[in-house]
Amino acid sequence: MAETKLNEKIDIFQQQQDVDCVIVDKVFASCQQRECFPQIEVEIGEKHFGRIRFRPGFIVPNTLIVTDTDTPNFRRVRFTVRIPFQVLDPHGKVIAEDHLPDIHKDIILYLPDARDEFEFRIVVETASDELSTPIRSGKTITFPVGTFIIVKVVGTVQLLIPTYGYCPPPPECTEFSPTDVCDDFEYADFPDFFPPQLIG
Repeated sequence: MAETKLNEKIDIFQQQQDVDCVIVDKVFASCQQRECFPQIEVEIGEKHFGRIRFRPGFIVPNTLIVTDTDTPNFRRVRFTVRIPFQVLDPHGKVIAEDHLPDIHKDIILYLPDARDEFEFRIVVETASDELSTPIRSGKTITFPVGTFIIVKVVGTVQLLIPTYGYCPPPPECTEFSPTDVCDDFEYADFPDFFPPQLIG
């Protein structure tokens, strides 16, 4: 009976527009947090400093612990987030690598009951930035960092979604061709050959 009703709904939906069944990573729950590190120090020796480049944060292996709570479908989730960064010289070459202090999380997330074979994943996304210009003192640079963290409960599911067909063909690729310095020269204005005269 339930299957018949579902098929009727799908038929009505399909009459309104085309639909496709796709396999996607669905976000079942998410939350945001932020962390501030007032002083990060990195030793770079005598090398010239250019900038800091932050890499994607990740959950440190073997730190994720999920336990039940008194509230159905909600779980206590504990893990450690690590955010690597690289120190680059003015030419973009890596001169030092390290990571921000580990961030320990202990939060409550919606993580519903599911069949044993269905797998939920806890994933994190991070966005880190320097809060002021790094200061160099001898062989060390010091800088503050602010980090935004999004924690997600993700599961792979089939979804019925509206569709407009396949994507149109992409444009032609642009071939790489080195520039010829003589090309611009051909159209350059001819210079004045003689110095200006005093008139009048």
